[in-house]
Amino acid sequence: MTVETQQDKELILASYQKLLASCKRSNTPETKAMIDKAFHFAWDAHRGVRRKSGEPYIIHPIEVAEIAAKEIGLGTKSIVSALLHDVVEDTDYTVEDIAHHFGDKVAAIVDGLTKISGAFNQQTSMQAENFRKMLLTLSDDIRVIILKIADRLHNMRTLSSMPLRKQMKIAGETLFLFAPLAHRLGLYKIKTELEDLSLMYEHPEDYKSIAEKIKNKEAEQELVLEQIIQPIKERLDDNHIVCTIINRPRSIFSIWNKIENHKIKLQDIYDLPAIRVIFKPQEGVPEKNQCWNIYSLITDIYKPKPERIRDWMSTPKANGYEALHMTAMGPLGKWVEIQICSNRMNEIAERGFIAHSRYNTDSESELDKWLKDVREILENPESDALAFLDEFRLNLFSQEIQVFTPKGLIKTLPKHASALDFAYEIHTDIGNQCIGAKVNHKLVPLNYVLRSGDQVEILTSEKQKPKAEWLEYVVTAKAKSKIKAEFKDDRKRLIRAGNKKLEEHLQSIGLVLNSKATKKLMEHYQFTNKETLFLNIGSSQLKLDEIERIVKKKSKNKFIKYWKLQLFGSDDKKITSEVTESKPEIDKKKPFLLEETMSEEKYKIATCCKPIPGDDVVGYVDMVNNVTIHKRKCPNALKLMSSQGDRILEANWTSHRLMSFLAIIELNGIDKIGIVNDITSIISKDHHVNMRSVHFESHDGVFEGLIHLYVHNTEDLNNLMKKLIKIKGLDNVRRIENIEEYS
Repeated sequence: MTVETQQDKELILASYQKLLASCKRSNTPETKAMIDKAFHFAWDAHRGVRRKSGEPYIIHPIEVAEIAAKEIGLGTKSIVSALLHDVVEDTDYTVEDIAHHFGDKVAAIVDGLTKISGAFNQQTSMQAENFRKMLLTLSDDIRVIILKIADRLHNMRTLSSMPLRKQMKIAGETLFLFAPLAHRLGLYKIKTELEDLSLMYEHPEDYKSIAEKIKNKEAEQELVLEQIIQPIKERLDDNHIVCTIINRPRSIFSIWNKIENHKIKLQDIYDLPAIRVIFKPQEGVPEKNQCWNIYSLITDIYKPKPERIRDWMSTPKANGYEALHMTAMGPLGKWVEIQICSNRMNEIAERGFIAHSRYNTDSESELDKWLKDVREILENPESDALAFLDEFRLNLFSQEIQVFTPKGLIKTLPKHASALDFAYEIHTDIGNQCIGAKVNHKLVPLNYVLRSGDQVEILTSEKQKPKAEWLEYVVTAKAKSKIKAEFKDDRKRLIRAGNKKLEEHLQSIGLVLNSKATKKLMEHYQFTNKETLFLNIGSSQLKLDEIERIVKKKSKNKFIKYWKLQLFGSDDKKITSEVTESKPEIDKKKPFLLEETMSEEKYKIATCCKPIPGDDVVGYVDMVNNVTIHKRKCPNALKLMSSQGDRILEANWTSHRLMSFLAIIELNGIDKIGIVNDITSIISKDHHVNMRSVHFESHDGVFEGLIHLYVHNTEDLNNLMKKLIKIKGLDNVRRIENIEEYS
C-alpha cells in the first residue's frame, strides 16, 4: 500500500473523465449515476495499490471500461462490471457485496471475471481452470468473455512493465486463446492488435524487422494506393454514390504468419494492397444490390480475377462479417484486393458481436448458431481442464468453408473439416451411424476433406457405431465431443477389465499390483495416468507378455523418468515424493543459461522443434526440475505458455562452437546440369558442414531439395543460406522450422 498523491488523483480523475466521454450509450441520469457509483466504489477498494508500471491500480479498470465503451460499444452494466472486475479478486469485497450494491446481473459478470483461488489438485493447471471458468460463462452471459478480452487488451498494452518470462506467458496465452476468441466474436481491430502485441513480445526481432520494412515502403505504398483509389472515387462520385475509401493494411502479425507458414517473401505480400469501399446506403435499395452495382462500376476500371470473388453478403461468416471481396488488376500491373461494404457492414466488421446483435434482432445469424454449438459443448465439458481447453479451441476456427446439404441448405464448417464432421453438424444420430458420404454425387470415405461449395449427402446404417479412429478424422469440437460421449461407458468398462486383467496376471507370477508396479509400467509405456494403462490392457492394445520383466526391472537412475514433457506437465506429488534426491531448485526469475559444456542432465532440446543456438527459445521446468528447451515459435511452446505459464523460463544461449545441431533447409529453383554439385560443394567444401541426408526431385524443369545438415548455430546457418542463394538458378532457400514433420 502506498500513499495516494495529488498527482495520482489528477491522473485518476482525468482518466475517468475520458471514460465518461466514451460512454455514448449511457446518457441518462440513472446510468451516469450507476457508473459514477461503480467508479468511486472501485477507487476506494483499490486505493493505495499500484500496478507494476507504478501507476495507481484504479487506472487499469478505468481503461478496461473505456475499451468496452469506446472500442466495443458495450452498455452501462458492462462498463460498471469493467470498473469492478478486479474488486472481488484483489480486495476483501465479495460477490455478495457487489450484488447488494449493483444488482445480481453485474455481480454475475464480475464473478465470471474473477479468477479461481484456493487449493487445487496438483495435476490441474490453474491457468487452464481459470480459462474454463471464464468460458463456461458463455452459457449465461457473453459479456463476460468480451470484457475479459478488453481486460487482456489493456494488459497487453501495458505488458512492458512485466518481467520477460511473464511477458512470454501472457503473450502466449493471448495468441493461443484470446486473439482467436476476439476473431470469432468479430472484434477485428482488437484481434489484430492482440496478435501484433503478442508478436512484439514473443518475437521482438521479427516484429521490429517487419515494422521497419513496412515503414520504409510507406511512401511508395501511399502513392500506389492513391493511383488505385482516385479513379474509383471519381467513378462512384459520378454515379452519386456517397462513400469513403480507406486503406486496409495487413497487420504485422498476418505478414509474419504468411512468411512463416506459406513460404512467401515480404515483398510478395506487399505486392497486394487492400482497400475498403464503405458506402452510405440509398433508401429503398437492398444493400446487396448496391454492393454489386459498385462492383460493376469498379470492374469498368480494373479487370477482376474471377476465382478471387468472395460473396460474404449472401452467406455471412460465422462471426457475422458481411462484405463483397474482389481482386482486380490495378495500375502498374499490381493486383489489388477490394472490399465493398455498407456503413452497417463496416461497423459489424470492426465491432463484431455487439454491432451485429444491434442490427440483427429477428433472424438467427451464423454467430447465434455458433454460440448455440458452443453452449451445447459446454453442457458436458471435459473434466480435465487442459483437454477442455483444447476441445473448446477447436471451435475458434479462423478459416471456414461453406457446404450444402442435399436440399441446398448451407452449413458453415472450419477449413479441413471432413464428411464425418458434416454428419455430426447435421445431427448426432446421423454422425454416430455414418458409414460414408456422397460429395457432388460421388461416393467418398468418412475422412474425405470437404471444400467450399461441395454438396454433401450422408449415408447411414443402424448397425454402425462410432469407432476410436474417428477422432483422427474430425476437426470440430462438436464431432469430437459427441464421439467421446459414446465412448465414455465403454471406456469405464475397459478400464475396469484392464485393472482386473493386470491384477490377475501379476498374482499369477507372484507379484502384487501396487503404485510402484503401475508407475514402472506407466514409465515404460509413457502413459500419464494409470487409467490409460488399464484402458490399453483392457482393449488388448498391450500384451501382458513383458509385464514381469518391466515390473521387476530396477531403475537405472535415482530420478524417476518424467515422461510427459512435450506439452502439459503432469504435476504428480506421489511421483516426486519417490524421488530420493531431487535436483536443485531452478530460479525462474533469472534467465537460464544454455552453456555448451553443461551436462545433459541440466537441460534437453525439445524433439518437436529442435532449436539450435541463436534461435529465440523458452525453457519449460517440470516437477523434478528438468528443463526442456523449445523454440518460441513452436506450437507446443505456445500451448505450454497458455496453460502452464508458471513453469516457463527465460532461456539464453551462450557461445556454441563445439557441438553441432541438426537443421533442415529447403531449396527450389530451375533445374540445370551441375546445380546439385554446386549446392553440396558450397555446403561441404566451402563451409565444412556435415550433411546427414540429401534429397532432390526434379519435374518439368524445376527442382526441389531437402537437406539435413549439422551446424553450430543460426549465424553459421544464415551465412550458408546467403551463399547458396547466390547460385545461378536457385530461386529460394529457407530453413524448415517445424522439424518434427521432416525428421
